[in-house]
Amino acid sequence: MLKLTYTETTFHLERLSQSPEQLVALRVKLAMRMGQTMVVQPSSASFLLPVGLPALSMLEVAVRQQQSEAIALCLADAETIEVSLTGTWITVDPEGETGIFLSVLGDRTESLLYHLWQKAYGSASVVRDY
Repeated sequence: MLKLTYTETTFHLERLSQSPEQLVALRVKLAMRMGQTMVVQPSSASFLLPVGLPALSMLEVAVRQQQSEAIALCLADAETIEVSLTGTWITVDPEGETGIFLSVLGDRTESLLYHLWQKAYGSASVVRDY
């Protein structure tokens, strides 16, 4: 499972072994204990990767072989490719842009995507431009 964390200024990608159901259950328990409202809903998310990454062609092949609507790739401009994912959005602020997005893809696709994100952005989070 891929976990995309969106804060007010950054975006961070992680690859987790637990299921979305397990993570949602933990988040719901936490929200209940803190007396917070929680929104869990189907959604989509996207982010950009530089087109010059060496393993990008491997991701394109994996996406075609997977034949899933959970991921799509689209050339955004001459320098970047947009990765669009479907999954689950979890937030305590339904009007805000902060929260956690979960998406389940095949192991190979998740691994390649995480590897490409690490190559592009390292261990640092991506800072949003407003």
